Amino acid sequence: MIFAAGLGTRLKPITDTKPKALVTVAGKTLLQHVIEKLAENGFHDIVINVHHFSEQIIQYLEANNRFGLSIAVSDETDKLLDTGGGIKKAKPLLDNGEPFLIHNVDILSNADLKGLYKKHLNQACDATLLVSNRKSSRYLLFDQEKRLQGWKNETTGEVKSPISDFHAEEYTPYAFSGIHVLSPSVFRKMDSFPDKFPIMDFYISKCNEMKFNAEIDANLHLIDVGKLNSIEEAERMMKQE
Repeated sequence: MIFAAGLGTRLKPITDTKPKALVTVAGKTLLQHVIEKLAENGFHDIVINVHHFSEQIIQYLEANNRFGLSIAVSDETDKLLDTGGGIKKAKPLLDNGEPFLIHNVDILSNADLKGLYKKHLNQACDATLLVSNRKSSRYLLFDQEKRLQGWKNETTGEVKSPISDFHAEEYTPYAFSGIHVLSPSVFRKMDSFPDKFPIMDFYISKCNEMKFNAEIDANLHLIDVGKLNSIEEAERMMKQE
Protein backbone atom coordinates (compact mmCIF):
# COMPACT_ATOMS: atom_id res chain seq x y z
CA MET A 1 0.00 0.00 0.00
CA ILE A 2 1.24 3.47 -0.89
CA PHE A 3 0.23 6.32 1.39
CA ALA A 4 -0.63 9.11 -1.06
CA ALA A 5 -3.49 10.89 0.68
CA GLY A 6 -1.54 13.58 2.56
CA LEU A 7 -2.05 17.30 2.06
CA GLY A 8 1.63 18.00 1.39
CA THR A 9 1.53 21.29 3.28
CA ARG A 10 5.33 21.44 3.60
CA LEU A 11 5.58 21.44 -0.21
CA LYS A 12 3.42 24.50 -0.75
CA PRO A 13 3.00 26.29 -3.12
CA ILE A 14 3.52 23.26 -5.40
CA THR A 15 0.76 21.35 -3.61
CA ASP A 16 -1.71 24.21 -3.99
CA THR A 17 -2.52 22.81 -7.42
CA LYS A 18 -1.49 19.15 -7.29
CA PRO A 19 -1.13 16.33 -4.75
CA LYS A 20 2.27 15.54 -3.25
CA ALA A 21 2.21 12.18 -5.03
CA LEU A 22 2.42 13.96 -8.40
CA VAL A 23 5.37 16.19 -7.49
CA THR A 24 8.17 15.49 -9.98
CA VAL A 25 11.70 14.38 -9.11
CA ALA A 26 14.21 13.56 -11.85
CA GLY A 27 11.53 13.49 -14.53
CA LYS A 28 9.13 11.18 -12.72
CA THR A 29 6.42 11.73 -10.15
CA LEU A 30 7.01 10.53 -6.60
CA LEU A 31 4.16 8.09 -7.15
CA GLN A 32 5.83 6.60 -10.23
CA HIS A 33 9.14 6.26 -8.38
CA VAL A 34 7.48 4.28 -5.59
CA ILE A 35 5.31 2.17 -7.92
CA GLU A 36 8.36 1.21 -9.98
CA LYS A 37 10.35 0.47 -6.81
CA LEU A 38 7.60 -1.85 -5.59
CA ALA A 39 7.32 -3.58 -8.97
CA GLU A 40 11.08 -4.12 -9.15
CA ASN A 41 10.87 -5.83 -5.76
CA GLY A 42 8.09 -8.19 -6.79
CA PHE A 43 5.01 -6.31 -5.58
CA HIS A 44 2.36 -6.29 -8.33
CA ASP A 45 -0.86 -5.84 -6.33
CA ILE A 46 -0.90 -2.30 -4.99
CA VAL A 47 -3.38 -0.19 -3.03
CA ILE A 48 -3.08 3.61 -3.09
CA ASN A 49 -5.06 5.82 -0.74
CA VAL A 50 -6.07 9.26 -2.03
CA HIS A 51 -7.58 12.46 -0.61
CA HIS A 52 -5.89 15.74 -1.63
CA PHE A 53 -6.63 16.31 -5.36
CA SER A 54 -7.66 12.65 -5.44
CA GLU A 55 -9.14 12.94 -8.93
CA GLN A 56 -5.73 13.96 -10.30
CA ILE A 57 -4.12 10.78 -8.95
CA ILE A 58 -6.92 8.58 -10.31
CA GLN A 59 -6.67 10.24 -13.73
CA TYR A 60 -2.88 9.88 -13.65
CA LEU A 61 -3.14 6.15 -12.96
CA GLU A 62 -5.63 5.68 -15.78
CA ALA A 63 -3.54 7.73 -18.20
CA ASN A 64 -0.57 5.45 -17.46
CA ASN A 65 -2.60 2.24 -17.70
CA ARG A 66 -1.96 1.75 -13.97
CA PHE A 67 1.65 1.02 -14.93
CA GLY A 68 0.65 -2.47 -16.03
CA LEU A 69 -0.03 -3.52 -12.43
CA SER A 70 -3.07 -4.39 -10.36
CA ILE A 71 -3.64 -1.06 -8.61
CA ALA A 72 -6.68 -0.41 -6.44
CA VAL A 73 -7.62 2.97 -4.97
CA SER A 74 -8.77 3.47 -1.40
CA ASP A 75 -10.74 6.71 -1.68
CA GLU A 76 -10.53 9.08 1.29
CA THR A 77 -11.75 12.12 -0.66
CA ASP A 78 -14.52 12.84 1.85
CA LYS A 79 -12.32 12.53 4.95
CA LEU A 80 -8.56 12.27 5.45
CA LEU A 81 -8.07 9.33 7.81
CA ASP A 82 -4.37 9.62 8.69
CA THR A 83 -2.00 6.67 8.32
CA GLY A 84 -3.63 4.23 10.73
CA GLY A 85 -7.13 5.08 9.62
CA GLY A 86 -6.02 4.71 6.01
CA ILE A 87 -4.89 1.15 6.68
CA LYS A 88 -8.09 0.35 8.56
CA LYS A 89 -10.28 1.66 5.73
CA ALA A 90 -8.29 -0.28 3.15
CA LYS A 91 -8.74 -3.58 5.02
CA PRO A 92 -11.08 -5.06 2.35
CA LEU A 93 -8.34 -4.42 -0.23
CA LEU A 94 -5.43 -5.57 1.94
CA ASP A 95 -6.64 -8.45 4.08
CA ASN A 96 -6.15 -11.58 1.97
CA GLY A 97 -4.48 -13.47 4.80
CA GLU A 98 -0.97 -12.40 3.79
CA PRO A 99 1.29 -9.68 5.23
CA PHE A 100 1.38 -6.40 3.31
CA LEU A 101 4.00 -3.70 2.87
CA ILE A 102 3.32 0.00 3.50
CA HIS A 103 5.38 2.70 1.75
CA ASN A 104 5.03 6.48 2.10
CA VAL A 105 4.80 8.15 -1.31
CA ASP A 106 7.35 10.83 -0.37
CA ILE A 107 10.13 8.38 0.56
CA LEU A 108 12.88 7.66 -1.95
CA SER A 109 15.47 5.12 -0.82
CA ASN A 110 17.77 2.23 -1.66
CA ALA A 111 15.77 -0.07 0.65
CA ASP A 112 15.58 -3.76 -0.22
CA LEU A 113 11.80 -4.11 -0.08
CA LYS A 114 11.77 -7.75 -1.15
CA GLY A 115 14.32 -8.58 1.55
CA LEU A 116 12.32 -6.69 4.17
CA TYR A 117 9.18 -8.63 3.29
CA LYS A 118 11.01 -11.97 3.43
CA LYS A 119 12.47 -11.14 6.83
CA HIS A 120 9.01 -10.34 8.13
CA LEU A 121 7.76 -13.72 6.89
CA ASN A 122 10.60 -15.48 8.71
CA GLN A 123 9.90 -13.98 12.12
CA ALA A 124 6.83 -14.34 14.27
CA CYS A 125 5.77 -10.75 14.68
CA ASP A 126 2.84 -8.47 13.90
CA ALA A 127 4.84 -5.78 12.12
CA THR A 128 8.39 -5.19 10.92
CA LEU A 129 9.52 -1.57 10.80
CA LEU A 130 12.45 -0.55 8.62
CA VAL A 131 14.65 1.77 10.68
CA SER A 132 18.15 3.18 10.62
CA ASN A 133 20.60 4.98 12.85
CA ARG A 134 20.23 8.42 11.29
CA LYS A 135 19.59 11.86 12.74
CA SER A 136 15.93 12.63 13.38
CA SER A 137 13.74 14.70 15.66
CA ARG A 138 11.65 11.65 16.59
CA TYR A 139 12.86 8.16 17.42
CA LEU A 140 11.36 4.76 17.99
CA LEU A 141 12.82 3.01 21.03
CA PHE A 142 13.64 -0.71 20.89
CA ASP A 143 14.83 -3.23 23.44
CA GLN A 144 17.74 -5.67 23.01
CA GLU A 145 15.49 -8.09 21.12
CA LYS A 146 14.73 -5.26 18.62
CA ARG A 147 11.13 -5.09 19.84
CA LEU A 148 9.41 -1.71 19.91
CA GLN A 149 8.85 -0.36 23.41
CA GLY A 150 8.35 3.37 23.04
CA TRP A 151 8.82 6.67 21.21
CA LYS A 152 10.64 9.93 21.92
CA ASN A 153 10.52 13.43 20.50
CA GLU A 154 14.05 14.79 20.81
CA THR A 155 12.92 18.38 20.32
CA THR A 156 10.27 18.49 23.05
CA GLY A 157 11.50 15.65 25.23
CA GLU A 158 8.09 13.98 25.05
CA VAL A 159 8.15 10.21 25.60
CA LYS A 160 5.39 7.67 24.92
CA SER A 161 5.18 4.05 26.03
CA PRO A 162 2.53 1.73 27.49
CA ILE A 163 5.18 0.48 29.93
CA SER A 164 4.85 1.88 33.44
CA ASP A 165 8.00 3.52 34.86
CA PHE A 166 9.45 3.71 31.35
CA HIS A 167 13.00 5.08 31.02
CA ALA A 168 13.81 6.06 27.44
CA GLU A 169 17.56 6.01 27.99
CA GLU A 170 17.44 2.25 28.59
CA TYR A 171 16.38 1.61 24.98
CA THR A 172 18.03 2.01 21.60
CA PRO A 173 16.67 4.83 19.39
CA TYR A 174 16.22 4.38 15.66
CA ALA A 175 14.65 6.62 13.01
CA PHE A 176 11.64 5.18 11.20
CA SER A 177 11.78 5.07 7.39
CA GLY A 178 8.07 5.20 6.56
CA ILE A 179 8.38 1.64 5.22
CA HIS A 180 6.94 -1.30 7.16
CA VAL A 181 5.39 -4.74 6.75
CA LEU A 182 2.24 -5.62 8.69
CA SER A 183 0.54 -8.95 9.30
CA PRO A 184 -3.27 -9.23 9.10
CA SER A 185 -3.28 -9.68 12.89
CA VAL A 186 -3.13 -5.89 13.24
CA PHE A 187 -6.68 -5.50 11.93
CA ARG A 188 -8.18 -7.21 14.99
CA LYS A 189 -6.55 -4.69 17.28
CA MET A 190 -7.57 -1.77 15.06
CA ASP A 191 -11.28 -2.50 15.58
CA SER A 192 -11.26 -0.46 18.79
CA PHE A 193 -9.60 2.52 17.12
CA PRO A 194 -11.55 5.41 15.55
CA ASP A 195 -11.83 5.93 11.80
CA LYS A 196 -8.97 8.44 11.89
CA PHE A 197 -5.70 7.82 13.74
CA PRO A 198 -1.92 7.78 13.10
CA ILE A 199 -0.35 4.34 12.71
CA MET A 200 2.39 5.38 15.15
CA ASP A 201 -0.22 5.86 17.88
CA PHE A 202 -1.35 2.31 17.21
CA TYR A 203 2.18 0.95 17.34
CA ILE A 204 3.02 2.71 20.59
CA SER A 205 -0.23 1.89 22.39
CA LYS A 206 -0.13 -1.80 21.42
CA CYS A 207 3.60 -2.56 21.55
CA ASN A 208 3.33 -4.29 24.93
CA GLU A 209 0.70 -6.76 23.69
CA MET A 210 1.78 -7.17 20.07
CA LYS A 211 5.22 -7.73 18.60
CA PHE A 212 6.56 -4.91 16.46
CA ASN A 213 10.16 -5.57 15.43
CA ALA A 214 12.90 -3.37 14.01
CA GLU A 215 14.69 -4.23 10.81
CA ILE A 216 17.86 -2.16 11.07
CA ASP A 217 19.46 -1.21 7.76
CA ALA A 218 22.91 0.25 8.35
CA ASN A 219 23.27 1.05 4.65
CA LEU A 220 19.92 2.73 4.19
CA HIS A 221 20.06 5.89 2.08
CA LEU A 222 16.74 7.68 2.36
CA ILE A 223 15.28 11.04 1.46
CA ASP A 224 11.94 12.27 2.73
CA VAL A 225 10.73 14.51 -0.09
CA GLY A 226 8.53 16.50 2.23
CA LYS A 227 10.01 19.98 1.92
CA LEU A 228 10.90 22.17 -1.04
CA ASN A 229 14.66 21.96 -0.43
CA SER A 230 14.49 18.16 -0.30
CA ILE A 231 13.44 18.03 -3.96
CA GLU A 232 16.87 19.22 -5.06
CA GLU A 233 18.54 16.71 -2.75
CA ALA A 234 16.37 13.94 -4.18
CA GLU A 235 17.27 15.01 -7.72
CA ARG A 236 20.96 14.64 -6.86
CA MET A 237 20.40 11.23 -5.30
CA MET A 238 18.53 9.92 -8.32
CA LYS A 239 21.26 11.18 -10.70
CA GLN A 240 23.92 9.40 -8.63
CA GLU A 241 22.01 6.14 -8.97
